[in-house]
Amino acid sequence: MTEAMRAVATGLGLPVQDAQLLQLTNNAVFALPRAGIVIRIARTHNLRDRVTKVIGLAHWFAEIDAPTIRLAPNVDRQVVVGGMSASVWRYVPPQPPAPTVEDLGLVLRELHTLALPRFPLPVWDPVGDARRRLADAEGLDSRDRDFLIEWCDRLDAPITALNGTTDRKLIHGDAHVGNLLREPSGRAVMCDFDATCLGPWQVDLVAVAVGEARFGSSGLHRALADAYGFDVTADPCWPILRDARELKMIAAAVPLLATSAHVAAEFAKRLQSVRDHDHDLRWTPFVDLTRPGRDTGMA
Repeated sequence: MTEAMRAVATGLGLPVQDAQLLQLTNNAVFALPRAGIVIRIARTHNLRDRVTKVIGLAHWFAEIDAPTIRLAPNVDRQVVVGGMSASVWRYVPPQPPAPTVEDLGLVLRELHTLALPRFPLPVWDPVGDARRRLADAEGLDSRDRDFLIEWCDRLDAPITALNGTTDRKLIHGDAHVGNLLREPSGRAVMCDFDATCLGPWQVDLVAVAVGEARFGSSGLHRALADAYGFDVTADPCWPILRDARELKMIAAAVPLLATSAHVAAEFAKRLQSVRDHDHDLRWTPFVDLTRPGRDTGMA
């Protein structure tokens, strides 16, 4: 991933001396503050179409001045290096105040009022996403695979029914404070559009609610509900939405199992808690387990 980042930057004539690995999950995300850019590299060939979708969305968001991050100037296309696909974004340096769940609620309210784009987007399909990850699972044993496949099978019909009975909106698909940035103007904007699609707008309110239950934070869901004006846990569809979110939160680790002992251990803990119907067991965010210096070969 580091070699691919350097190849992208070199091809653009940009310095890499201050490159920082920000995240290593489905994408390797590098910040190059001196050059003022962020490079996101899809870690598998299966995600190449997603990069194309994200760049199309970025152009549309810029046209309508949506509350979203922008592509880097003069790099408005997919960059392919060594068979891997990358997108290049403006770097927004951290600055106070840090984005909050109140910011998230306001940004989501604005996002959900947008008209649908003029190009096709996928429909919310957490089960299909999970199955695609299972197909790219080198470190998954057969027992865990069978359990995840059964989970997908059980959710398939409820998700299809929910998609067919609700008004589809443009949804971010992975809406949490970690995907918010604050621009120098003070405006909070969303980033990371890999999961952006059309679906029930309630989906975007689920990540914070489930995150509070699983990661032990307190008061964040209430603050989001107040800022947005809706409590998703009171929605009749909440059990389905929660189940779909937890499936996503577990399946996200599948492509990394063979490369990270820390992620594999957390994956096993999460899966066992679902097997045991233990909704009180606390999880550790995968992003905390893939920081530089942990299973990444980075100092």
